[in-house]
Amino acid sequence: MKKKIYLDDNCILQGFYQAIREDRLESIHIPHSDVFYVRSAIEGRTGKRYTLKLIETAMKQEGWKK
Repeated sequence: MKKKIYLDDNCILQGFYQAIREDRLESIHIPHSDVFYVRSAIEGRTGKRYTLKLIETAMKQEGWKK
């Protein structure tokens, strides 16, 4: 199984299109929309912006499943 590549927070769409051009769409990881919502809520409450990967990892540790 190929290692999943996490797309950079600032260029998810660009990374997605690049993966399509390079025919490697199966190798990228795009976080679930829940991850974006949770990150936005945390940022709104704390003023801190965490990476999507960190938020997703924390959510999984707390029992979140897609």
